[in-house]
Amino acid sequence: MNTITQTNRTILFEEINPEKLNLLTLVGDVRGVNSVSDDKIKEINDALLVRSFDEFLEKFEPVVYSYFDANNQKVIYTLKKPENIEDELLSEIHLNRQNDYLKMLMTLVEAKRAEGSINVDFKFEKLTDMISPKKVMDDIRQNRKELQYTYSEYAKLEDGDPKKLDTADKLNLMFEEASVNYNNVMAMLPLAIEDIKTRLLLGDGQTKKDEAPLSLGVLSMDEHGELKILEAPKENKKELMVLDDNANAGLIQAIEKDYMDLNEDGNEYVKSLVARTFCPLASTMESVVDIEKEVSNYNSYLEFYKRSKDDFIKTVKPLVEKIMGVWSFFEQYPRNCKGMRPSMVISNISNDMLAKSSNIPRLLAYLNTVNAKNDFENTIWYAIVPSVSLNSSSKLKAVRQRFQGNENVEKEDVNSVESLVRILDALKDYEVQCFFSYETGDKTTFNIMATEGIEKYETKCAQLIGKPFSEYAIPCIPNFTVIPKDKSGVILDNRMYVTEQNTAALSKEKEDIMKIWIDGVYIGAAYVAAGLVAAYQSPDYLKEVFKKNVDEQLPGVRFDIESGDHALQVRTTMAKEITGYTNDIKSDINRKNFGFVFSSENAVLKDLNIQNIMVYKARNLLTDGKSYEPIYKTQVTTYIQRVMRLATGDFKQENIVEFFSSKPTSQRSRWMEKKDYINAIIGNGDDIRYSIDETAGYCTLDIAFNGNVKNLEIEINRVNSEDRTF
Repeated sequence: MNTITQTNRTILFEEINPEKLNLLTLVGDVRGVNSVSDDKIKEINDALLVRSFDEFLEKFEPVVYSYFDANNQKVIYTLKKPENIEDELLSEIHLNRQNDYLKMLMTLVEAKRAEGSINVDFKFEKLTDMISPKKVMDDIRQNRKELQYTYSEYAKLEDGDPKKLDTADKLNLMFEEASVNYNNVMAMLPLAIEDIKTRLLLGDGQTKKDEAPLSLGVLSMDEHGELKILEAPKENKKELMVLDDNANAGLIQAIEKDYMDLNEDGNEYVKSLVARTFCPLASTMESVVDIEKEVSNYNSYLEFYKRSKDDFIKTVKPLVEKIMGVWSFFEQYPRNCKGMRPSMVISNISNDMLAKSSNIPRLLAYLNTVNAKNDFENTIWYAIVPSVSLNSSSKLKAVRQRFQGNENVEKEDVNSVESLVRILDALKDYEVQCFFSYETGDKTTFNIMATEGIEKYETKCAQLIGKPFSEYAIPCIPNFTVIPKDKSGVILDNRMYVTEQNTAALSKEKEDIMKIWIDGVYIGAAYVAAGLVAAYQSPDYLKEVFKKNVDEQLPGVRFDIESGDHALQVRTTMAKEITGYTNDIKSDINRKNFGFVFSSENAVLKDLNIQNIMVYKARNLLTDGKSYEPIYKTQVTTYIQRVMRLATGDFKQENIVEFFSSKPTSQRSRWMEKKDYINAIIGNGDDIRYSIDETAGYCTLDIAFNGNVKNLEIEINRVNSEDRTF
């Protein structure tokens, strides 16, 4: 029977939502104690443990706050809830699957994956316009079709009919979703922009060459057989509209009433806009449109929307990249694959706060509870520390600004190297392997690494090498690009003007094109690296990939992704970004064997062109001066130690002898029997031996790995290993 049921629980050291509970708060005061209770662990899991991306969104509810500044007529966005602003003056924008910006980013990654295009060939603009008013309105159109259909079904049913009650429940849910838009002026802006275009330009946004007012007509033949377009008789059209109005009058009234109920200060303009948006009907009244006023409104709305969207994207970028990181972590494990699904505990506190000397004991108490017991259900095996500061801006030479260039502003949303060191120092005592990546941006991408190589990363890691925690530090490079900085422009729309014929038209002038720049969106490599390694711990995942020669019980702790064609088989779900590294760059990587390195190479597996990013190296920072250690060795050693601790009753001498005996029932014999499996604990060419020094009370465990990998020795104290001190 397998005694350890999971080897892939991961802790993410990042703050997602400051309003939610965090690890420090939940652990509480630990003075005088070195662990926490089982009840406390359950409370931590209830608040901070997630097993899927949707559970992450549900538990942490990532949110951006906005409020209006009347002095400068702007919308202000912030990731932290302002304490001095009343709740009724504060709006919450939830970053979930319904958010147009987040939805656009996830759609983009999935589309690029399906298409298999590299960055230079992919048409980013085809998807980035999902946040334009036109695309927002397209989503509304689909929603309103469903709303109209459901309401018509509801209206047909008799009162008291159980089916009518069920339909009413659906309508209530639809109205609730619709009210998110019309209960928020900012959400109404793209609707108002498209509404004006619809009424002034017949919705297609195209102007006629002669710019004459439009008069709708019908095609007919006169008595001589000549084709003519005659102006349509308005009275017939009007009668038809009355029928339509009567058919949907109930829905219009319901929408208008819902809007007014939710908005005490609601006005007729917005009420009519809401009705037109969610239940569009041609008006039965001969209304006179004030063209100049509507065009002025349109341009004002568009300008305000552009400015607000610009500010929103700049504010939300660091949080969105964290969300996309969590998404990419869970994306590495197939949705339909059961078994040992990766899970994640999120600290939800800034690392600078966590790493304070007064707070580290709380982290140690938590780790001591989950990692230093013979109960492995809550054991943490991996950690993620993304966005570690490169701290390069301070070294930039001051250059006089002759032309407007990039502002050299040091990023505030990064994790300091000092906090990483303190966290690594805490993790090492509990055998937690830490995947970390450097701050995102256009300087840490595949493109840059393809030209500059890995030297700058190795230089940055110099202070982490040769330390007691080096074996548990895994630098992940390069970061992934969702939208490149130079392809992140989004055209919202064109300004409108009034023609000489007093009609509205969209301007074609370049300066009238309203455009925003997203300035690039990236995913830290640590998320993907940890997600992939966590995925291949599952025997079910390995079975799905390799089909055969996989043991159903053993975890993938010994799986060496660098061996054979493993990297071709076990690939990330991220699409290739570049054509590959040059031979010089690859030679440099192979010579140094540094880091957890991803590659975007042309490769073929069984006549299948590989279109995903693969793992090129999987090493930590433990080095013998020539090469860095493969990460699997650390986890195998940790796994064997934990199994041994459990099986021998905390390393009792007679049980250790039994553990390594030649009996078929001994643990060593059972592992040796399965050495041909892909997920063997002791693989072909590996061996495991022990020796006991009775005088010193120590057992020396020698784990020899195949090939040119060095022999590893670990000393295991015969004394209970739970007797740790801080």
